[in-house]
Amino acid sequence: MKATDKQVAGNHYKKLKIQPVEFAQKNELNYCEANIVKYVCRHRDKNGAEDIKKVIHYAELLLELEYATDTTI
Repeated sequence: MKATDKQVAGNHYKKLKIQPVEFAQKNELNYCEANIVKYVCRHRDKNGAEDIKKVIHYAELLLELEYATDTTI
């Protein structure tokens, strides 16, 4: 069995046409970008608003680390 055919703990990614990890790898996303994709894809089926807050946090980190921008909104 291929690693991409299984999911440890839950099944929130199995219904997706492409796994977030595959998308991130094929598109050479960095850590923050990959986590944004992951949390956006799973928020409805796993942690709801908590996952969206994580998306926002990773976007703020991306702004700070890639663009040296004040992340205060």
